[in-house]
Amino acid sequence: MTGRLTRAVVASGTALTLAGTIHSWFNLRQLRVLPRMSTASGSATKATRVSVLVPARDEAARVGHCLASIRGQVGVAHLEIVVLDDRSSDGTDQVVRRHLDDERVTLLVAEGEPPEGWLGKAWACHQLARAASGDVLVFVDADVTLEVDAVARVVELLSTGEVDAVSPYPRQVALTMAERVVQPLLQWSWATMLPLGVAERNDNPALVAANGQLLAITGEAYDECGGHEAVRDRVLDDIALFQRLKAVGRRAVLADGTDVAECRMYDDWPSLRDGYSKSLWAATGSPKTALALSAALTATYVVPPLAAITRGSRVGVLGYTAAVAGRALVAKRTDGRVWPDALMHPASVLAFNYLSARSWVGRRRRTLTWKSRPLP
Repeated sequence: MTGRLTRAVVASGTALTLAGTIHSWFNLRQLRVLPRMSTASGSATKATRVSVLVPARDEAARVGHCLASIRGQVGVAHLEIVVLDDRSSDGTDQVVRRHLDDERVTLLVAEGEPPEGWLGKAWACHQLARAASGDVLVFVDADVTLEVDAVARVVELLSTGEVDAVSPYPRQVALTMAERVVQPLLQWSWATMLPLGVAERNDNPALVAANGQLLAITGEAYDECGGHEAVRDRVLDDIALFQRLKAVGRRAVLADGTDVAECRMYDDWPSLRDGYSKSLWAATGSPKTALALSAALTATYVVPPLAAITRGSRVGVLGYTAAVAGRALVAKRTDGRVWPDALMHPASVLAFNYLSARSWVGRRRRTLTWKSRPLP
């Protein structure tokens, strides 16, 4: 790469980094916050029948904490908790049975593998929804723990009639170095790239963000959009469900779930690597799109700091500083670790590029699995 071309790439990357950081700052100010419980509105929330639905496959180490947090919910009088043990091999059902002393808890046990054309989680959620009796369905992953008022606050938002579904993005717990490098990209990606205000007001199904770790929807909207049956073959079923809702004229929004839920998705590099590999191909859509995105991210967030180190580029220093500032803003707003993790942003981008490439290679070779089930 010639000196002139290098300077042009560094300047362009730095400009994009500055724009992304400014957009993150603005976006985080627009991020919807769940309402606090109040005396005036609490009566409507308490009267709502709520079904909290937990799909669980090989979650013996985590589902107990999840259920304990759900059982401890306050502000919701009519609460049922339904857990589906999806053919676990680690004793998940035995952990759930310890909670059956609470009459609100029901355990379903899947009898067979998902039908043809269904992916495992979508099939599990579909069965849970069919068993639910609530006016509001709250899907909670087994690795999530809730604050005591989480369900009440979610239901209160839905009871206003302003929105039909909400995904409060949980705080992501990251302890190992691999988690600290990769996991912050979850919130950073939508905070930097998705115009949240426009996404809320616009009916375009492409403008959505969601996280199936915690997702609440009115039963009426769920039925109208076709529920999980309409997204039965989608790896990113949460995003697909929100897209379906928008397509039928319903309003589905992302919210800040930092103070209502937390989740530790992975606890080591192999599980993290395999978890992202199974889904990133679906997030990027095509190999060409994945390659273009990786190239753009590299030019924006890797080239400027590299130029600062190897060439003493002041523009590169500015680009790196802006990138770190953007990461720090998102981390602080979502209660993540700010320092020194924000300094590792170029490494995070390179890790994403690797995982994206690995995902597409696995997709082409048909070697990807999800919870020990092969992906079609």
